[in-house]
Amino acid sequence: MYITVVGAGSIGTPLIEIATEGGNEVVVIERDEEKAEAAATAFDCLVLNDDATEKETLLDAGAERADALISTTDQDATNIMVCLLSKELEIPDIVSVVHNPDHMTLYRQIGVNTMENPQRLIAEYLYRAVKYPSIADYMRIGDEAAVFEIEVAPDAPIAGMSISEAAEADLLRSDMLVVAVERDGTGSPITPRGGTVLQGGDLLTVYSARGATPEVTDVFGYYEDH
Repeated sequence: MYITVVGAGSIGTPLIEIATEGGNEVVVIERDEEKAEAAATAFDCLVLNDDATEKETLLDAGAERADALISTTDQDATNIMVCLLSKELEIPDIVSVVHNPDHMTLYRQIGVNTMENPQRLIAEYLYRAVKYPSIADYMRIGDEAAVFEIEVAPDAPIAGMSISEAAEADLLRSDMLVVAVERDGTGSPITPRGGTVLQGGDLLTVYSARGATPEVTDVFGYYEDH
C-alpha cells in the first residue's frame, strides 16, 4: 500500500514504524523540522517537512496515488483540514485521530474513519489493568460490549465444566460467548464447542455484551469488588 502519514509525533511515529515494517510505501508529512528530521533518520520512507493543510503539499506527497491517508496531529483543526483536502483529492481511505469528542459529528459528516482520543483510550486501558488485573487483553465494542482475554483460575466456578454445562448453570449467560481457548501456552487456540471442558490455566478469549464487569470476571475465579 501507498500510505501518507500526517504527523510524526507520539502517535504518528509508532504508526510509521509499523507501516514501514509492514512493507508499505510510506510518505510522512511533518511541519516541525526536528520531528521531520528524526523520522527521516529512523525510518525508510520519504519525509516532507511541510504543512499538510496545503493542497500542494499533499500533491508533493503523491496523494493522487495514495491508497490511504492517516492524520495523527494533536490539533483537530489540522486533522479536519487535512481530511477535507484528502476527500477532495479522492484518497480512497482516510483515517484521523479525534481529540475532542465534540468534533466527532463533523468527522462523520466528512465521511472519515476515526480513532477517538487515543490518550483517553490509553488512560482507560491503564485503569482497567489496575481495576481488573485478571484481564490480559481488552477491546471495547460500542458502549458496553467487550472482547477480552482472561485465564481460568484453578478454583473458578467454571473450571472442570463443559461450555454447555456452564451455560446450563447460568455461569455463561446468553450474552457471553467463549470465542477461543488456548491451553498449555501452546499458542494454538482451540475452537470451543459445547462439549469443550474448560480447565484451570486455560486462556480464554471471551465476548461479553456487558463488558468485563466484576459479575463477569467472577465466573473465571477473579472476585473483584462489586
